[in-house]
This record gives sequence, structure tokens and C-alpha cells, in this order.
Amino acid sequence: MMQEMKSAKSGPPSMVDFQWLIGGEAGYGIMTVGAIMGKVFTRLGLSVFDYTEYPSLIRGGHNAYYVRASDEEIFCQKQPVDILVALNRETIDRHKHELTPQALVVYDPNVTKVESTEFTTQTLILIPFLELTKQVGADRLMINTVAVGASIALLYNDFSVLEGILKDIFGRKGEKVIALNVDTSRAGFDYVVKNFAGKSQIAIQEKPQENLFIGGAESLALGAIRAGVKFAAIYPMTPINAVLTTLSAYALKYNIVVKEPEDEIAGVNMAIGASFAGVRSIAATSGGGFALMVEGLGLAAQTETPLVVIEGMRPGPATGMPTWTDQGDVRFVLHAAHGDFPRIVVAPGDCLEAFTYVMEAFNLAEKYQMLVIVLTDKYLNEGHTTLKISNLKSQISNYKIDRGKMLTDEEALKETDYKRYLFTEDGISPRSIPGQQNGIALNGSDEHDEKGLYNETSKMRTTMMDKRFKKLDAVAKILPPPVIYGDKDASLTIVGFGSTKLPVLEAIKWLKKEGISVNFLQVVYLNPFPADVVLQILTGAKKTLVIEGNKTGQFESVVREKTGFVFSNHFRKYDGRPFYPEEIVEKVRSLL
Repeated sequence: MMQEMKSAKSGPPSMVDFQWLIGGEAGYGIMTVGAIMGKVFTRLGLSVFDYTEYPSLIRGGHNAYYVRASDEEIFCQKQPVDILVALNRETIDRHKHELTPQALVVYDPNVTKVESTEFTTQTLILIPFLELTKQVGADRLMINTVAVGASIALLYNDFSVLEGILKDIFGRKGEKVIALNVDTSRAGFDYVVKNFAGKSQIAIQEKPQENLFIGGAESLALGAIRAGVKFAAIYPMTPINAVLTTLSAYALKYNIVVKEPEDEIAGVNMAIGASFAGVRSIAATSGGGFALMVEGLGLAAQTETPLVVIEGMRPGPATGMPTWTDQGDVRFVLHAAHGDFPRIVVAPGDCLEAFTYVMEAFNLAEKYQMLVIVLTDKYLNEGHTTLKISNLKSQISNYKIDRGKMLTDEEALKETDYKRYLFTEDGISPRSIPGQQNGIALNGSDEHDEKGLYNETSKMRTTMMDKRFKKLDAVAKILPPPVIYGDKDASLTIVGFGSTKLPVLEAIKWLKKEGISVNFLQVVYLNPFPADVVLQILTGAKKTLVIEGNKTGQFESVVREKTGFVFSNHFRKYDGRPFYPEEIVEKVRSLL
């Protein structure tokens, strides 16, 4: 086996750096086996990133699952495919242009017809998936499991790693299910060992496992759990579904009420009600569902009720492209709901940040008694990557819950004239919850005085508005500054937010090996916007490039609005697909 993976257009090679892709018709467990492959590579000590593509259909259509693995740190997928597993002819037709010249093409010749002239340099690996499933007494749908076993044999010479993963995944389903999956995958593994020994171009050397394989949506949910969430109201909607399923899976263990409401209007109001009652609550949705929530957001703002909302972006307008990625909701979340009111908008860029910033979102929401929107997208939510377990444990142990000016029962008892909206120097008023003696408060959606009583006088309106916005000024003083990745004295500074961080960091790594110095300014908090720091960095940069996943340059316009800085170069993508590092490398080369 070759020790080095060489692939055109894939950036600088490493000892091990390959991308595996399985494709087929929906219903054949493409997502399941893709996740299994990611877990296998993680257990072997590799850095892993995966990403799925599937159509916006309830049933049917083509599914594709990309898994990239390397023995050096990687941040995202790449364009070329080194091993293609095709469960049908459509997979070959859709993806053969992505193959490297040395790629392996794995398929069942009895199911998928391939002409010998179609591939000139690639190696064809013919495996009778369907026949092997019959031999072990498995259903034809389990051809995916045969494919996993075959794929592992092409990459690694020990079946026990895959067997261990299968036992972990199917352990709760009983010994028969475990045995069937192990036997089926072993059939594929043994067939490759017997018939295609030496065909692989990759040699994986197992290293100690230091990483955890996790998705963005799962990271958000686990961060909420660590932050002490006790109520979640989430109507299922791509790409935040895994937030709902993860919270549901841990609901009994951590005493969380997880509610699937009839719609997003009910969901946000339930979350507001739970927060008003005194527990940490969360709602999650995508752009379409967020549109239904906007009146509720205004209610939370007027009553100064803490609220955390996750908004997972996908292409719009209307239903748009529900299962693809986009960053077109920036302006929407910054201004959603009528009237002026303060809000915090934070956009994590990777799974660790998703975990960390959603924890901090709960502290900010309660400390400042306001709405916090965690802005994500499909690429981050549904992609999976390896996180260093030590980094995750560090975040968990360092986190401290801060509930702000929430009155204890003893403090409430001492109140003689409690004012829920008391004017204070920092704009934050002592907060009681229902049932506390001497903590009775009125909380209505109308403008009000310090006690919550209806009041429309001009002086009260102005004073109360100033009170609410004073809190945002206080938030701006304590938020961490934007982060610069790469050399400070770089030839080009790329600016972006959210999941664009992933391909940008990968591109910077490749460019550095070519002797091209580029850095990345990641803006995490979109509101309050760190205008002074961003302007200082941009005016000191030699050249700038702003990158984002939408048509109109919404993030770019926010930067200009807040700082006055005008970018001379931008890179926008709005086809529903994520940025590839190759595209960013090409763009940088064109500018330098």
C-alpha cells in the first residue's frame, strides 16, 4: 500500500488524507453508514469531517455522504473524492467528475452497469453487494452494511475496529441485530481481502483516540444541557432537528421537558412562558419557523424575559431549499419583530464554538434579561467533526452558571415595594418568578412603568426604552473581541462569520504550505457588533476579502454600516452548497 495519498486539486498531500463518498437512493441507510465510517476513522485516531447532501423530499431522491479523514488536523471537506461507493448508477453519473485520477470506484456489477471505457485511470472494485447480503441472510437494504465492511478493508487491515463500532451502535437492539450487522459487514470485508488485496492507495496507522466525533446540532443541544436548560419547545425543521432529538434523548436523565409544539408560534410562546416561570428554556427553528416567531420575540423583549433561540439558516425565500445550506438570514435575525429592542446575536463557527457559545447564551440571556439568538446554518448543524476530548472537558469544567439578578426567596421576602422594571444604573432590574412572596409582578406586552403597569406617557416611554438599550451597552463591554487566525502580518485578511470559518481555515493551511500568508478575522457576535476592534484590524490589513454564503452580501453590509469600512473584494456563494477550500484558494490566488 502507498503511504501517501496523492490527489489532484486536493491541496498539499499529507501522509493520510482521503475522502470517501457513498451515494445511493434514499432508504438504503446512506446516512447511517456514513456516520459509521466517521466513527471508525475517529476511533483510529484520525481527524475527521463529514457532510451530507440530500434532496428536499420526504421519500426518494439521491443521498450522498462525504467523509474526509486525515492524520493531521482538518477543518472541512474537500472537492476530490478518493473512494466512491456507488449503490446505484445515479451515484456514478452524479459524482464521477469529482474523482481523483487514482480513485477507487466500488460498486455491484449485477446492479450497476459500468462501461470499461468510462474510467481510464481509476481502479474499479467490483463487489456483489446484493449476493453477499443473501449469503448471510440479510435484507437487500443491508447492502450498505456490506459496503461499509468492504470500505474498511480497502483502508485498514483489522475488522475489529468496525465490529466494535457496530456493537456500540446496535447494542440496545439485542444480540441478533448486532450479529446480523457484524456478519453482513464482515462479508464485505472478507470479500475485499480475498479478491482485492493491495488495491488500496491508503495505509492508515492507528493512533490513540483523542477525539470525539460530534455534529453541530448535537453540540448545541449538549451545550444547552450543560447550561442547565429545563424546557425546550422545538417544532422539527431542517436543519435543527438533531437539537430536538438530542435533547429528547437526554430529557429523562437531566430532567428536561422537551415539547414538540403544533407550530413555531406556540413553541416560542411556550419557551417564553417557561422562562417567565423561572427555568432556562430554549426554542430552535430555521428561517421559515423564525418568521412565525417574530411577534413572540417582541413579547420577550417588552417583558424583559430571558430567551435563547437557535436559528439554523437554509436557502430561502419561502420553502426554498430546505435541505441545503445558506447564510441569508443575517439581516432578518438582526431586525426581526416590529419596533426597536435590544438583542444579542452570536454566530458560532464550529462544533466546539456551538457547544461553548450556546452555554454562554443562557448566561447572557438571564444576566441581561434579553433575547439571545444563536445563528447557525445547515453546514454547521448537520456536519460532523472530531473535537479534542480535552478541549471539551475544559469548556465543561470552566463553565459557571450565572442567573443574574434573579431574586432568591429570601431576597424576595425582604421586598416591601417590589418593582419588576426598576430603573437601575445598568438597566437590569431584579427579577422575581411566580410564587415568590413579595415578588408579585405585572408583565404585559404594553409599554409600562417600573411596576409593569400600563403607561404611555412620553417620558415613561423614552425612559423605559433607554433602560432596555442600556443593557446592550453593558453587554458590549464584556463580550470577547473577534478572533484573528493566522499570521498577523498577512498579505490578505479574510473576514467572515459562522461556518465559513471551516473552509477558510483549511484554505489558509494549504496556502501557507505554498508560502502564501493569509489570515482570517472571525466575527462571532454580530450584535452588539465589535465595531472599534473590527475597524482597527481592517484598516491595518494589506488587502481584505469578505466571504459569506448569500447573494446580497448581508454580512458585508453590516460591517460597513457599523464601521464605515468598504471592502474592495468579496466572495459570495448562494447555490446551497458550502464553500470548498479549493474555491477559496483560487480566489486568494486571483487577488494576490
